[in-house]
Amino acid sequence: MPKMKTHSGAKKRFKVTGTGKVRGRHPFTSHILEKKSPKKKRALGGPKIMSDHDTPRIKRMLGVGK
Repeated sequence: MPKMKTHSGAKKRFKVTGTGKVRGRHPFTSHILEKKSPKKKRALGGPKIMSDHDTPRIKRMLGVGK
């Protein structure tokens, strides 16, 4: 049986931390930024830990064990 391939889109967007959490970009950061306050935009700038609900799906796409 051939090896499983890593999902190309997922590997560009997510990283798994040393403790096994999935880190990715914040949502709401690409457009309609004029109405958002500078404080809000700064807070959205850093990485975000993905929710527990999405984590198994992302890990499966990355080929990372549980």
